[in-house]
Amino acid sequence: MDFNNFLIMGQEIGLIAVFLILFTFDLIASGKARHWLYPLACLLFAAQTAFGFFPLPVGEAFGGLFVSSGLTVLMKNILNIATFIVFLQTYSWLHSKRIEHRRGEFFTITLVTLLGMYIMVSAGNFMMLYIGMETASLPLACLAAFNKYKEKSAEAGVKYILISAFSSGVLLFGLSFIYGSFGSLYFSDITFTGTDTLAILGFVFFFSGLGFKLSLVPFHLWVADVYEGAPTNVTAYLSVVSKGAAAFALMFALFKAFGTIEVVWESILWWLSLITITLGNLFALRQTDIKRFFAFSSISQAGYILLGIIAGNAQGMTATVYYVLIYVFSNLAVFGVISAVENASDGKTSIAAFNGLYKTNPILSCIMMLAVFSLGGIPPFAGFFSKFFIFMAAASEGQYLLVFIALLNTVISLYYYLLIVKAMFIKERESGAVERFSIDNYSKAGMIICTLGILIIGILSCIYQNIVGLSFGI
Repeated sequence: MDFNNFLIMGQEIGLIAVFLILFTFDLIASGKARHWLYPLACLLFAAQTAFGFFPLPVGEAFGGLFVSSGLTVLMKNILNIATFIVFLQTYSWLHSKRIEHRRGEFFTITLVTLLGMYIMVSAGNFMMLYIGMETASLPLACLAAFNKYKEKSAEAGVKYILISAFSSGVLLFGLSFIYGSFGSLYFSDITFTGTDTLAILGFVFFFSGLGFKLSLVPFHLWVADVYEGAPTNVTAYLSVVSKGAAAFALMFALFKAFGTIEVVWESILWWLSLITITLGNLFALRQTDIKRFFAFSSISQAGYILLGIIAGNAQGMTATVYYVLIYVFSNLAVFGVISAVENASDGKTSIAAFNGLYKTNPILSCIMMLAVFSLGGIPPFAGFFSKFFIFMAAASEGQYLLVFIALLNTVISLYYYLLIVKAMFIKERESGAVERFSIDNYSKAGMIICTLGILIIGILSCIYQNIVGLSFGI
């Protein structure tokens, strides 16, 4: 056995080690010792996140099934940062009476989903990609239904598992066509020609399966119900980590396996990007529940991510990775504030619950304002730079009309993001509105990390340049 294969999988092995330690501790700890589970989980995962920034071996393992490169390591680091922030923001929720005895389940299930996402990012074979997707999807349904005694949470879990099963079936159907056409599922063996009708049909089904994971229109109908019903911290994880992993996996599959039929998928992505951005923004305007509001916002953000993938070059790949990185900090800051207000107001998630929040909790209001400004692309926040680079990547390939329509949609998104700012800073507080409250130190740390990311990442050009150095063209 060649142990170099396992050295290349260093991040995966580190994550499995963290999982085993937490699982064992949760199994054998009792009484007061169980209070150490949360800090132990945060400490171990912080070490796992830091480990990813050390020089790691890269290359292929297990005959090309698993591929590690500087860019895949960076992508996993982005997913790690997002997951670590989610862990920090879960302190109050995991210490509530109904959940505290199940803290270990939350951490172990989340780590399993993250392992699946690692595999998706590093897959060199369609079957490996599918295994990673299933490893991530099935436990995510458990997380969505984690508040099992709440009807909406149970409904979210059922809907997510049904949609996951359907999308997996569609994706496998497409893979059968691809295998029938080429006799292989390795990305490197897929060479399309203009007459590969069966293979192109396989691509359409494959893309549809991943479209569900990325919540692209028309594969988006599950998102609002699942995001609303799932615990808020799980919603944050779904909207950022799961979406980011799906975007990275789709980008690699398109560039590595389907690069020779760019003329086919470019037109598909063009229309899907246009429809996803537009419908996501329009439906967000109609929402009164803030979790559903940001569910449609995340659908719109998925459309913007497609702009970088459409470019089909190193600039597009760089812009996509950079966009997801900034989206992590902006969206997690939003859900961190939502979670804090929900915990303080006995579960209220209506937009009206944020009326006059500035008068009682000015710091949280300012963090929410910074986050929505970043999501809307207002300078000088990081979201402005991410949108600028994603538009530049699409424009570099002559997609001027699409970029123009996306810019118009950005104006629409600014309008509905400002509705949240208006509620917090201008509207009068309603009776029974949340009073002044403080959040735990773990959540404060998560908020600080997100705020620094929003304020600093766009200014530090070295981060973008580092991604440029790792990206590759077609």
